Amino acid sequence: MATIDGLVSSLPTTDLINSLMTLEAGGQSMLKTKQAKATSLVSALQALNTRVASLAEHATKAAKVESWGAVKASLAQPGVTGAVGATATAAAGAQPGTLTFRVTSVAASQASLVTLPPADAHAGEKPSFTITRGGTTTTVTAASASLADVAEAFNAAGTGVRATAVKVDVLDADGRRTGETTSRLQLTGADTGAANAFTVAYAGADGRVALATDTIRAASDASLTLFPGSAAAQTLTSSSNTFAGVLTGVDLTVSTVTAADAAPVNLTVSRDDNALKQLASGLVTNLNTVLSEITSRTKSSTTTASDGRTVVSGGLFAGDTSIRLLQQSVLSQASLPVNGISPADVGIVLNRDGTFTFDDTKLTAALAADPAKVEAVVRGVSERLATTAKNASDPSTGTLTQVVTAQQDTVRDLGDRIASWDDRLAVRRASLERTYAALEITLQKMNAQSSYLTSQLAALTSQSTNR
Repeated sequence: MATIDGLVSSLPTTDLINSLMTLEAGGQSMLKTKQAKATSLVSALQALNTRVASLAEHATKAAKVESWGAVKASLAQPGVTGAVGATATAAAGAQPGTLTFRVTSVAASQASLVTLPPADAHAGEKPSFTITRGGTTTTVTAASASLADVAEAFNAAGTGVRATAVKVDVLDADGRRTGETTSRLQLTGADTGAANAFTVAYAGADGRVALATDTIRAASDASLTLFPGSAAAQTLTSSSNTFAGVLTGVDLTVSTVTAADAAPVNLTVSRDDNALKQLASGLVTNLNTVLSEITSRTKSSTTTASDGRTVVSGGLFAGDTSIRLLQQSVLSQASLPVNGISPADVGIVLNRDGTFTFDDTKLTAALAADPAKVEAVVRGVSERLATTAKNASDPSTGTLTQVVTAQQDTVRDLGDRIASWDDRLAVRRASLERTYAALEITLQKMNAQSSYLTSQLAALTSQSTNR
């Protein structure tokens, strides 16, 4: 109900109602403050839970035996400082080893210039061609004998070739240029390897006729000479430039033939110390991220009140037992010895301020001296941290996840209570507006009665005087 400030009473009705409503809404304001704080806590807990889950993921990886089998493949050629004409990749499960080889050829696809027959040489209205590749014959039919239509037919899916028109000079019988140009059809095999060589024929009036071709490039396999110069020399061929599994778990891709006067190429598969260091350094990074998140949300802040008092406020996580226990557990699991060996001995160093430092120098020395010890310690620490982090961040049963869920329930409950207050306050405002409106009406009536009585008294007084 809309109100108009006291027309009769001259009271600031709206201000009075608003002041009363402010007093009435005191309880709701407290609920809103609690909800805002609970919402901030939910956001902070979710952020922490995400970081703990990342720690669990990395620790789980670092705890796996196969993660510590990381190897790298490298190529070297005496006398060559740049590219050696090949690249090597080592996959999971690759075993350390060495191999010496020479690249004797690289794989190529066939490329040929084709001389098309005159239009009247074809049987039927639409020219038909066959492509024979690897014992398989494919037939294609062009819309017409024009070079563009023939090229389009050869470029259909599944033909195994790609066609394009190439502009060339027209030569006379003596091989001299006539000043005119023409186009010839170039066919290029889609796949490399000798097995993918192809021949092309067309359907003539008297049967299939082979098309005349000029070879640009013959289809060929890539080949390696393994252990060159030794009695054990072997040849290895591939239809592509990639030799899969040339060593266990190692693929070799070649690009250039090894020069006759150049030294053989040496392939070495060795332990990948950088990958192993990343397991330990990543563990430290994730550890510090979790601990930093807890510390920043726990520490107190100091402010000055309006009356000059110093006010100390705890962080969002201050007083939360579950967060404190998680922090203590992470610290202890990351710093306790494994089989009597301190993590600090392999580069995972606990600092006085409760943070961790990754010491690359220590880990490098430890890997060189005893890689098995490094693996045992880092895997041991990782297993403990993975268990702790999973117990906290598991999407269903994690202790931290459950705290988040409980706080979300609190936020929803406070929201419901705030909404209920809105209804109550609306009813209260309407009641006050009716009360003050009734007051104005009553005052108006009283004023009217007062005016009437006054006029009557005046009339009586006048009559008495006239007598």
